[in-house]
Amino acid sequence: MVVDFELTRSPAFRLATVSWKGAWKEKRIRSEFEKLDRWAKKKGIRTGKWVFMEPSSQHWKVGIEVKGKVRGEGAVHLSTLAASKIACVVYDPEKVSPRVVYHGLTDWLRWRRKEGDIKGVGAYREVYNGNPWTNAKAWANCCVQVVVR
Repeated sequence: MVVDFELTRSPAFRLATVSWKGAWKEKRIRSEFEKLDRWAKKKGIRTGKWVFMEPSSQHWKVGIEVKGKVRGEGAVHLSTLAASKIACVVYDPEKVSPRVVYHGLTDWLRWRRKEGDIKGVGAYREVYNGNPWTNAKAWANCCVQVVVR
């Protein structure tokens, strides 16, 4: 499998999100995604990408792209990820270690900054084309994105 980094543009995403603070736990992340998915299905909302973010240290956010007229409810809030320039890498976590991808992307961005191609970076996010726990194709095409300036 080839893993390569690229600078590209990301479209805007309108997300139904849930956030919390605490230690990283995959079980909690999956649970929050599943709650969002059930909420969207109950409301009859069309969905798209699944996004996992860490906006700040020990603060986690999961979101599912929603399409159409939608209102937040309870712990579910709506937010928009603006269209932006990103550094992106698509890989299969079963074939390439996420540590290798994240460290490689971090070093690659450091060199892009030294070369003057970018001025700075934002937070990392993972984007999937569906539920990564039930859809093998979504899991095999994990897209790690970093907003760059």
